[in-house]
Amino acid sequence: MGHRFCRRCGLDITIDPKGSLLRSGAFLIAAILFYLPANLYPVLQSSRFGLVQGSTILQGVVELWHEGDYPVAIVIFLASILVPVLKFLVLGYLLLSIASRRCKEIPQRVRLYYLIEVTGPWSLIDVFVVVLLVGLIHFQSMTILPGVGVSSFGLMVLLTMLAAQSLDVRILGVMCG
Repeated sequence: MGHRFCRRCGLDITIDPKGSLLRSGAFLIAAILFYLPANLYPVLQSSRFGLVQGSTILQGVVELWHEGDYPVAIVIFLASILVPVLKFLVLGYLLLSIASRRCKEIPQRVRLYYLIEVTGPWSLIDVFVVVLLVGLIHFQSMTILPGVGVSSFGLMVLLTMLAAQSLDVRILGVMCG
């Protein structure tokens, strides 16, 4: 554990670099594991006259694109597929660079960290769209239900946010200072 003192009040600030890295890494691995079913299993399932059909996130994006809803397709593709992968890569890079004690470019890493933290809640836009669709579509012959993919996606977003929150950026100063 590293000990630092607050510049303002002089109190001892305890920093646990190893614990921070382990917690963040565990959350990141769990998030990646939930990313797979989030994209392989249906996010929405529709049942019409007893026929159940499901669509994954990518199938939904392709369907929206073919129907001409280009802006919605692009937003869902970015928020559901591209941004989570970029978050995984950036968090993995931050964890590896801190663990290997690479001390160059600390301000850039701190900016990357805050970018990940700020974009975290916006990743839940897909879950919101599914909930909205389930609530809005009430045909007598058709039922829309959330699929396994939406639960996995919600858990993946939550775990990614926990991974970012668990990473104490102050350890950059302790390990490289």
